[in-house]
Amino acid sequence: MDDQTRSRVAAELLAAYDTKVPLEPLTATHEGMGLEDAYVIQQLQIQERIAGGRVVRGHKVGLTSAAMQRLLGVSEPDYGHLLDDFFHLEHAPIPVSQFLQPRVEPEVAFVLKKPLQGPGVTVHEALQAVDFVLPALEIVDSRIRDWTIGLFDTIADNASSGAVVLGSTPTAVDAVDLRLAGATFHRNGVVVGTGAGGAVLGSPLNSLVWLANTVGARGVTLEADHVVLPGAVCAMAPVAAGDVFTATFAGLGSVTARFV
Repeated sequence: MDDQTRSRVAAELLAAYDTKVPLEPLTATHEGMGLEDAYVIQQLQIQERIAGGRVVRGHKVGLTSAAMQRLLGVSEPDYGHLLDDFFHLEHAPIPVSQFLQPRVEPEVAFVLKKPLQGPGVTVHEALQAVDFVLPALEIVDSRIRDWTIGLFDTIADNASSGAVVLGSTPTAVDAVDLRLAGATFHRNGVVVGTGAGGAVLGSPLNSLVWLANTVGARGVTLEADHVVLPGAVCAMAPVAAGDVFTATFAGLGSVTARFV
């Protein structure tokens, strides 16, 4: 894709946030689209949002489960950016109308206390950079019609990011085995999913290391105080107005998101 096409696709994706009209799959309308095109399109949107006053507050990692990787025919995750206006307070009403086709998934969020710069980051270095972990609910969303996405579609669309709700129970990263930390995911009091941290690349820490090294190769540092969402511990669930979602993690506490 040439620069003009990349810019046009980025503008179309940005417009979808406001119009709430999803796009056709990008990989169908732009057959020559590749991995680098997708990440450039994502970055063009982030640059535009920053120019409009938004601030990057972290990153998210997607496609961390074996099932999702098989579904999209990929062998590694992808990543997107978390902006300051993505964050919603726990229990505070979240308007469904601000999204196109939202879904919710439970995650363990890392909060960093010092920068993490790859490539070459190890698990040991990642552990040293983490201040604490929090239970979290990520609201994923897609600007692509009916979630008919391939790898390049979701990367270009900021890894299908929507919003995030963080819990209020910080836990030291060495106080719990994140691989074995089980989670129960409720929608309106009914269990809609269960899982554990091991579903995320074997451990959420592996996802953090992957992210630091992947963005580091692109000249990006994971900054102190930033939030990293390493990936979902179970399948996502669709959202409707009136829904209340709660994820409870063993050893980490719970987090609740309310939608109106």
